[in-house]
Formats: sequence, C-alpha cells, structure tokens
Amino acid sequence: MIRFLISAVINAVGLWAASTIVPGINFTPYGGTGFWETAGSYLVVGAVFGLVNTLIAPVIKVIALPIYILTFGLISFVINGAILVFVAWLSSLIGGETLTIDGFTQAGLSIESLGWAMLGAIVMSIASMITSWVFRIIRIF
Repeated sequence: MIRFLISAVINAVGLWAASTIVPGINFTPYGGTGFWETAGSYLVVGAVFGLVNTLIAPVIKVIALPIYILTFGLISFVINGAILVFVAWLSSLIGGETLTIDGFTQAGLSIESLGWAMLGAIVMSIASMITSWVFRIIRIF
C-alpha cells in the first residue's frame, strides 16, 4: 500500500510537470484553487494514472507487440499518449473537467491533441523518473 501511495505521488509530480510545461494540457483542481485542493486533485488523478498503468497498459502492450517490433518501439509514444487521454477522460468522470487535453472535447478529436498527449506523456515520464531518483536518494522509495 505504501508503494502505491509513493507511486501516486510520483505520478502526481509528473502530471504537475506536464500540465505546467505542455500548453495543450490543462489541470483544474477539484473543489477550488487552494493548495490542499490542488495537491489532493493531483494525488487523485495520479492514483488513477497508476491504476490504469498497472491494469490496462500491460494488456495493450502485449496486444500491440507486433506493432512494437515493426516500429522499433516508437509506437510506445502513441500508446502512452493514448493512456494519458484515457486518464483525462476518467478524471472527467470523477467530477468536472479536471485534466483536459486540447482537442479532446465534446466537438471531437483533432490530430494536434494526440500530439499534446504524446508530449505530455514524455514530460510525465521524465519528471516521474527524476522524482523517483530523488525519492531513492533520500531513501523513501
């Protein structure tokens, strides 16, 4: 359980970095704009992202194995972006438009929105890797 909570914190830091750096990714906290509402919202969405990565991502990666081989693994950028879009959709089911990616609205899908999601997934993975290193250095994880 502690490992899952630390993973949620690492994902929350990655989501914060992605929503801060990538202009096409927006994050609106649940319940207000105070510090605790914002931190709690990032932790909730980080936990949802961790659950999706634990349960759904391995299945998708096994099914897409031939495409991984054909594209030398470059399809992982698209799959990670699609997983981020799925998490954004799940967070909207929890309450309002918390994590939004430009182009994925009621009007439909635009090509540049998947690009924002792919860029956001790259930023998230870099920020999560750095946070994980910091946690290992201070012996938390």
